[in-house]
Amino acid sequence: MDMNWIAIGDISDIPLRGARCVKTPQGKIAVFRTAENEVFAIEDHCPHKGGPLSQGIVHAKSVTCPLHNWVISLETGKALGADEGEVRTIPVLNEDGRLFIALESLMMAAE
Repeated sequence: MDMNWIAIGDISDIPLRGARCVKTPQGKIAVFRTAENEVFAIEDHCPHKGGPLSQGIVHAKSVTCPLHNWVISLETGKALGADEGEVRTIPVLNEDGRLFIALESLMMAAE
C-alpha cells in the first residue's frame, strides 16, 4: 500500500532538541528534531494524563512529558522505565531537509 506523504515544512522549522505540532484530522502530531538532526513524529499526548509531549524536553531519542516526567521513546512511542503505555508513531520522510509525514498510517490506526 502506498503511503500518503504530506509535506509539513523544513527541518530548519524545528529547533534542535525541539518540536512543532502538526494538526491532522486524527489529532495533533508532534514532530521532534534530536540533537543529531534525526526527526521523529508521534501523537502529541502522553499516554499517562494526555500531557503535550511537544512541550517536553528532548534528550537522545526520547522526550520527557512536561506534566509528570514520563519518558517516551521517539522511536517506538513506548513509555520507558517503570511506566507503561504508548503513543502511535508516524513515519517521517526527510528529503534534503524537507519533511513529510505519512498520514496513511494514521488512517489505518484510526479504523
